Amino acid sequence: MTDSDPTPAREFRTAHPGADVEMAYAGKNTFLKGESRDVDDLDDVDVGVLGVPYDGALTNRPGARYGPEAIRRASAWWAYLSNYKGGLTNMNTGAQVDFSDLHVADCGDAPVFPMDYEQTAESIRSHVATVAERTFPFVLGGDHYCTYPAFCGFAKGSGADSVGLVQIDAHTDTSNESATFGKHYHGSSTRLIAESQYSDFDHISQIGIRGYESPNFFEFAEESGLNLYTMRDVHDRGITDVVVEAVEAAAADTDAVYVTFDIDGVDPGIAPGTGTPEPDGLSAHQALQVMEILGTHDAVGAADVMEVSPKYDPTESTQTLGAYLAVTLLERQFAE
Repeated sequence: MTDSDPTPAREFRTAHPGADVEMAYAGKNTFLKGESRDVDDLDDVDVGVLGVPYDGALTNRPGARYGPEAIRRASAWWAYLSNYKGGLTNMNTGAQVDFSDLHVADCGDAPVFPMDYEQTAESIRSHVATVAERTFPFVLGGDHYCTYPAFCGFAKGSGADSVGLVQIDAHTDTSNESATFGKHYHGSSTRLIAESQYSDFDHISQIGIRGYESPNFFEFAEESGLNLYTMRDVHDRGITDVVVEAVEAAAADTDAVYVTFDIDGVDPGIAPGTGTPEPDGLSAHQALQVMEILGTHDAVGAADVMEVSPKYDPTESTQTLGAYLAVTLLERQFAE
């Protein structure tokens, strides 16, 4: 280093091409290092990403409000790799992918009102609808209650009369009402979706359910038409057969399918950063296979990743997997 006058920044960047490669841990914290856009300025993009930093509807450990920020930062790794290598080979699928060609816009976070779930739900619904009018919405949560208004916002904004749901989760979220939490919380989101004007249990498929549910739950599933695939089904049948059947059931006679991935669908030994962990979940390999399959289905029109609570995972593995799940689905949808 000398004491001579510094080179102007633009000249330095021109002389040093590597200066245009933004490190994964530096610079803007947007999903896949995408440009920042308003929700009403998405007509020329492939994907509009929207964060929902809300965890006011949780029943156990809080912290999912920090999920969107953590997932965004984790996603930067794939943007960085793709940028400096000029594209990538997906070693799982063999696909040739250049994330520079995937036009992702990050719309920031929907406004949330921590003490008012109704106003928060209206905000989510409004913002997702605005994104869905223009492009593919991908929502980063946030607790799983947020999926209910996001689902309705997608249906409204996309003009769909009927929308199926594929839910990857440890829990069914079909509670009718809790004496403690009421009718609107993260344990009731799927029921609320089924009771909305846009869907019903016949068009809802759940993958990876385990642990304990309400009394006589299997009878409820049969009577309601819910397409239920427990972890025992995954073990016995294999993840591929389960996912293919699940998405076909959700897509039958609907205009589109919304995919929601609660990170607690994955085994907590792999993804401990979540509020309500349940043993015996999906492996990382199975979780990525889920998104590979769903990402190739023409009916899938929106998706989310929910319940990432980074403070419970000092290794940062949970948000990394959450970002990888999102990246995998979007790669299969758009980047090939």
